[in-house]
Amino acid sequence: MPQRPVDLTAALAWASSEVGSPVLTSEPLEGGLTSSMLALRHADGSESVLRLMTDEPWRTHGAELTARERDAQLAMAGTPVPAPTSLALDADGAVAGVAAHLMSRLPGSATGEPDDHVTRAMADLLVTIHAQRPPHPFRTFQSWALPAKWEVPGWSRRPESWRRAFGLLAGPAPAYEPTFLHRDFSHRNLLWSDGAISGVVDWVETSTGPAWLDAAHAASNLAVAHDVLPARAFLEAYADAAGGRGEAYWLVMDAVGFLPPPGRPPMFGRPEQLARLDSWLHEVVAQVG
Repeated sequence: MPQRPVDLTAALAWASSEVGSPVLTSEPLEGGLTSSMLALRHADGSESVLRLMTDEPWRTHGAELTARERDAQLAMAGTPVPAPTSLALDADGAVAGVAAHLMSRLPGSATGEPDDHVTRAMADLLVTIHAQRPPHPFRTFQSWALPAKWEVPGWSRRPESWRRAFGLLAGPAPAYEPTFLHRDFSHRNLLWSDGAISGVVDWVETSTGPAWLDAAHAASNLAVAHDVLPARAFLEAYADAAGGRGEAYWLVMDAVGFLPPPGRPPMFGRPEQLARLDSWLHEVVAQVG
């Protein structure tokens, strides 16, 4: 069945109705990798954010993803975790032709270089997230290091480390204590205001799984975007805040998950990003006993 075209006019009318105030302006937000994210300003002075699941393969799974984000935001309401408030959901895309989730807009903006203050604040917030106990458990986490990705990338200068990583992932995973996970926790999904974290966004992958996997994903993102030094600093800060380190297996799983499926370009594909991923995978594989 062919997909319906996205009806932005209908989506904005729906947002106006749900908030109870017309949308005056709509501006794209930077950073969205899976969706079109729009910042809306309403006639009553309020602001909201509209997620439209426009990009594949996430569009195909938009109903599940947006419903999960809504449920996660509802679960975080009243907790110390600064998550947006879910305002309305059109998971089936009846209005705009794609799954849509309307939520409150939190104050703040992205941070710059991840210094010690940033990595410590990230670690403390992640421990707070992991301490939450939603009344209904979320799905068991999905690995993004699918076997179809287990091909040594042609740009790697350390092919043996990748082969070792694939061999590790082919074996059994370590036992873990099931924990509430954001599952896409990273500096890219944090807002900052006056030197403190004012918001954590993008809850579509919320899951239950090993806490160290959430930490691993934050570290991998720091390594790819910046360097291995802030990635190490974050893991040390998280281990200190959480009271111990996790299995290196989860670090390897997350790093391998950054490889694209066969036939698709890497999501983070600039030469310097690929080189930093190569270095990070080499480092975390070396930690495996």
